[in-house]
Amino acid sequence: MKETREARRTGINRDQLITIDDLETFREKLLNDLNLLLKEAQNQPSKRWLKSAEVRRILDIAPGTLQSMRDSGVIKFMKIGGTLYYDQGDIEVMFEKNKVDNDRAR
Repeated sequence: MKETREARRTGINRDQLITIDDLETFREKLLNDLNLLLKEAQNQPSKRWLKSAEVRRILDIAPGTLQSMRDSGVIKFMKIGGTLYYDQGDIEVMFEKNKVDNDRAR
């Protein structure tokens, strides 16, 4: 195949150009792949057990505050070896119990 002056100058050949059809095909494939990933993620159970650092990050609290919550029984936990674990469901229940209705808060 005879190279054009433009192809030599830019280093791009005709078969390297991306067409609108190429972009549309790529878009459709990308959307299909994303939809598959989303469906798979929805079928996967969320992480049930959280470590202390994760709970502190979720609640935006200091280590001492989490310790006080454990000591006072506000938050349930279990200890395996030297690691503390918290059930994500228990944290969600704690949130629900402490939810304040706007009418009662006044």
